[in-house]
Amino acid sequence: MMSAPQPRPEIFSIAPYVGGESKLPGIDQPLKLSSNEGAFGPPPGARQAAAEAALGMHRYPDPSSARLRQAIGAKFGLDPARIVCGNGSDELLTLLIQSYGGPGTELIMSEHGFSIYEIAGKLCGCTVVKVPETALTTDIDGILAAVTPQTTMVFIANPNNPTGTMVTDAEMRRLRAALPGHVLLVIDAAYAEYVTRADYEAGGSLVDAGDNTVMTRTFSKIFGMGGARLGWAYAPAAIADILNRVRPPFPVNVAAAAAGIAALAEPGWLEMSQAHNQKARQHLAARLTQTGLTVHPSEANFILVDFEAEPRAIQADAFLRAQGIIVRRVASYKLPTCLRITIGTDEECNRVATALAEFIHG
Repeated sequence: MMSAPQPRPEIFSIAPYVGGESKLPGIDQPLKLSSNEGAFGPPPGARQAAAEAALGMHRYPDPSSARLRQAIGAKFGLDPARIVCGNGSDELLTLLIQSYGGPGTELIMSEHGFSIYEIAGKLCGCTVVKVPETALTTDIDGILAAVTPQTTMVFIANPNNPTGTMVTDAEMRRLRAALPGHVLLVIDAAYAEYVTRADYEAGGSLVDAGDNTVMTRTFSKIFGMGGARLGWAYAPAAIADILNRVRPPFPVNVAAAAAGIAALAEPGWLEMSQAHNQKARQHLAARLTQTGLTVHPSEANFILVDFEAEPRAIQADAFLRAQGIIVRRVASYKLPTCLRITIGTDEECNRVATALAEFIHG
């Protein structure tokens, strides 16, 4: 009798990634605050550009995304030759792990770091080392203490998802200086555009300063293009060369590329979105704090709300769902007492704040 095909055994150590829910039974248009999507959707110019590009979808896209890379470089003051675009930044993070990891290597991440690092690392055969955090913030000394001769990569989301905390530019530079030169530091700056603090830097200058740091970014958050799957990496020339060797032939589709170029050119979009997020995040956090809830400080477009006990967090989530509001439980990130709430429009933030006040006082 023939046996069935057998997958690699390490695959069974991977928990499938579960995205934020978008549907609720019996509710036609639920309020989705579970995936950290941009509050205002994509810029108008991006929508128009994607529609126009669809007319040419019978043609293969430019494999190198040259026009998109030029636009990104011009917007953020970076060398387009060292930008690599991908099908979301997740793809580029995975390609980096495939290229610099593998059996016998170690990947270091923070305890509550983005789950794709662990998923891709285990799939590649890496040993994934999670370092405990201090006040839900990446512990730089802890990261350094975890480094062994087998360490080849350190992944840090900055700001981090789902905690919302950030590492300062000075601390990130201290980490890079103390890491062995052969260890690749990957800074996942998906939420960089939301940060207003003067002591923050997304990572581009660290990339420019050496040959062992990569910064990844995305169009999924402040540009509201999560459904387009568009991300990019900024890397030293040698690492960009590696990514271009291992990436798929056509990683970015024509509509996504056109929308990305138009989004970057949308007048005032970044400034408007950042200003709204900062004001709305502060207001929502203040209202929830007034109800007696613990709201952890956040530099991103979401807040992490602690209900002190897992059953209470589950009850709060159920209460919100009954009112047509979807937020994100983060028990899979070992934060079982917390709910993560995306910053939406003022109306959406008011709705979730009112509902949680009813839950607490009801």
